Amino acid sequence: MGLVRSRAAALLGGVALAIVAQQGAVAQNANATNITLLERLVIGAGAPKVAINTPQAVTVLNQEDLDKEQASTTGELFANVPGVNITGSVRPFGEVFNIRGIGTPENSSDGSRVIVNVDGTPKFNEQYRMGSFFSDPELYKQIEVLRGPASSTLYGAGALGGVINFTTKDASDFIADGATGAVRLKETFDSNGLGTTTSVVLAHRANENVDLLATGIWRRAEDATQAQGTTLTGSAFDTWSGLLKGTVRFGDNNEQVIRASYQRWYSEAFNQSYAQTGTGGRGGLVVGRPGTPGMTIDQMFGIIDRKVTDQTAVLSYENPDSDNPWLDMNVSLSFSDTENNQFNHRSATGVPTAQTGTNVLADTIYGYKTWQLQADNTVEWIGEDFENYFTFGFQASTLGRTAKRPATALALPAHPEGTENKLGLFAQNEYIYDERLTLIAGLRSDFHWVKATTPGIREIDGSAFSPKIAAHYEINDNISVFGSLAHTERLPTIDELYSIADEVRPTVANPTGSSGKVASLGLRKEQANTVEGGFALSGYDLLQNGDNASIKTTGFYSDLTDLIASTGTAPAFGVAAPPYYANIAAARIYGVEIEGAYNSDAWFANLAYTFTIGDDLTTNKPLTTVPQNKIVATVGGRNQEWNLEYGARVTLAAKGEYIVPTSSGGDGPAEAYQTLDLFASWKPEAGPFAGTQFQASIDNVFDADYRPNLASDRSKGRTFKVTLSKQFDY
Repeated sequence: MGLVRSRAAALLGGVALAIVAQQGAVAQNANATNITLLERLVIGAGAPKVAINTPQAVTVLNQEDLDKEQASTTGELFANVPGVNITGSVRPFGEVFNIRGIGTPENSSDGSRVIVNVDGTPKFNEQYRMGSFFSDPELYKQIEVLRGPASSTLYGAGALGGVINFTTKDASDFIADGATGAVRLKETFDSNGLGTTTSVVLAHRANENVDLLATGIWRRAEDATQAQGTTLTGSAFDTWSGLLKGTVRFGDNNEQVIRASYQRWYSEAFNQSYAQTGTGGRGGLVVGRPGTPGMTIDQMFGIIDRKVTDQTAVLSYENPDSDNPWLDMNVSLSFSDTENNQFNHRSATGVPTAQTGTNVLADTIYGYKTWQLQADNTVEWIGEDFENYFTFGFQASTLGRTAKRPATALALPAHPEGTENKLGLFAQNEYIYDERLTLIAGLRSDFHWVKATTPGIREIDGSAFSPKIAAHYEINDNISVFGSLAHTERLPTIDELYSIADEVRPTVANPTGSSGKVASLGLRKEQANTVEGGFALSGYDLLQNGDNASIKTTGFYSDLTDLIASTGTAPAFGVAAPPYYANIAAARIYGVEIEGAYNSDAWFANLAYTFTIGDDLTTNKPLTTVPQNKIVATVGGRNQEWNLEYGARVTLAAKGEYIVPTSSGGDGPAEAYQTLDLFASWKPEAGPFAGTQFQASIDNVFDADYRPNLASDRSKGRTFKVTLSKQFDY
C-alpha cells in the first residue's frame, strides 16, 4: 500500500511540474480553436461554467464521446471517466454505478447514494441480484458526472457518491442550417456475441418554433465470450427502445421553451440467469463455498424468464428572460416507471420452483413508480467588478414500490412494498469577483414520509440537512485552485425501514431454525463530511497554433458515519429477533482523481487517473466497494483533409485489495491488468459520402483475461465493432 501511495504522489507531482513549466513559456490565447474535455460547458452544477472552472470534480461527455465508444450498454460509456465504475456485471440487467467507492448491487441503499437522472427525472431500482438502471446508450447526447456529495444541494440528500445526469437527444441536434428535417440510419455490428444494433432517427422542424424528434432502436446479441474462452452465461439480450420528443419555442426572441418527451426501454430475456449481477468467477465456479464445491451461480440461483420495461416522461418549461435579472425559471413534471416481470423460475436442471409461501424465487412483478415536480429560479445581480447568481427551488416527489405475486405466494418480506413522499428545498448562491474568485454556498433541507403497504406498521418521517461551501480562484490565466466543504445526510429507504426476515422454526431437516429479523423502524440517517481540494492548469499554443492542454487534479476525503447495513445472519431460534438493518457501520474514503486533455488540429489525448482508498472503520478492513486504482490514457490523431480520426486507449489497473466472496462467484483477489483498445472513424463532409460516418474499433486487443475488483465476472474477450450511419437532410 505504501508503494502504491508513493507512486501516486510521484505521478501527481511530476505531471504538475511538467505542465507548470510549459505554462511559464506561453500565454493564454483566447483564439484557440480546439476545446478540450475540461473546457466543455457544465450546466448541472449551478450557473453554467466550463468544467475546469468548477470547484468540483465534473466530467462532461458529449455526443462525439458517446459515439466513439460504440457501447452496447450504458455502463460502457464511462470507460474514460475517473472515479466511476460499473459494478455487478456487463449484462444489461446487471449494471450498477459506483462513484468513489460507493455503489454495489448487493446493498439496497446504494442506489440512493448515487443519484441518477434522465432529463432531470430520478431513476431508481433495487432488487436482489439485479442492476439499478435500464436504458440504451443511443438515446443520449450528453452525460454529466458530478463526483462527490457537494452535488446534494441541487439533486437531493444522500448523494454520497455523486450524481449522473443523462440528457436525451433533441431534433435540433440533427437538423442542419436551412434544412427542414433529417433522417438518420445507423447500424452496428459487434463480433462478441454477434450483436447488432439498428437505430432510426427522424427529426422534423414543423415551423421556426416547433421541432419534433422520433427515434427507435433495436439491439440484440447472443451470449458473449470471455477472454478465457468460456461463455458469459445470461449475457444475451434483445431490447427495443425509443424516444419521442417535441420542443416549442415562443415569446421574445423565442427564449421560452416547452419540451415534452417520452422514452421507453423494453427487453424480453428468457432462459436467463436469476443472478444478473454475476454468474461466476473463473469458469463460473463457486470455489470453496462450504457444502457446494464446484457449484455455479446458475446452479445456486437457477434460471428465470424476464420482461423488463423502463419508461420516462417529462414535461418541462424554461424561461431565461434575458431582459429580466429576477427571472430565469425552470419547471418540470416527470414520471418514471420501472417494472421487472420475472416468472417461470426453475433450477439449472429445469425443475420448476414452488409458487407458495415467501419464496423469493416465486413469480413476481417488481415495480418502482415516481412522480416528481421540480422548479427553480435564478436571480442575477451584476455589478462593475462582480456577478452574483442566487438559485432557489424545490423538488416534490412520490415513489411507489411494489412486488405483485401469485395468490399462492405471500408478500415478500425482504422486498417490502410502500410509498415514500419527499420534499426538498434548496438554495445556492454563487458570487464571482473580478472574474477570478468564485464563492459558492449552498444548503438543502429534505423531508420524507414513508409508509409500508403492510397493515399495522407505523409510518416513518424524517428530515435531512445538507450545507456546503466551495471556492475557486484563478491565480493567473493558466493556474487555478479550488476547494469545498460539504455535509450530507441520507434518509433511510423503504427497503431499509421495512424489510423483515421470517421466523424459521426448527424441523428435522433444520434442527436449529432462526428467530428471523424485524423491521428497522429506529434507523438514524447516514451522515458524511467531505473536504475536497485541488488545482487546474491550462495552456494554449503549446505545440502548434490553436492547440489547448488542460489538467485538473482533485483530492478528497470523506468521513461517513451511521452507515446503514444489514445486521447479518438471523440468530438462533428462541433468541430475540434483531432489526434487519442498523446503523452499525462507519467508513472513510479518500483519494486523488486526475483528468487531463490535449487537443489540436492534428492530435488529441485524454488522461483519467483514479486513486481511491476506503477503510471500513467497523471491521478495520479495506472497504469492499472500492474499485482498483487505474490509469486510462487515450492518444489519437486526425487527418482533417480526409475527416479521419484514429487512436488507441490503454488501461492500466493495479491489484485490487478486496476479494469477492465465493458466494458471489469470486475467485480470489482481482489481479493487476492491462488492456489495449483501438478505434477509428471516417466522416466525410462533402462529396457523394457526405452525411455518412464509418466507425471501427477493437476492444481488448490482446484478449486480456482479468476480473475487475467489483465484478464477479471475468473480462469479455477480444471484440470487433463496426458502425455505419447515414443522415439524409431535407
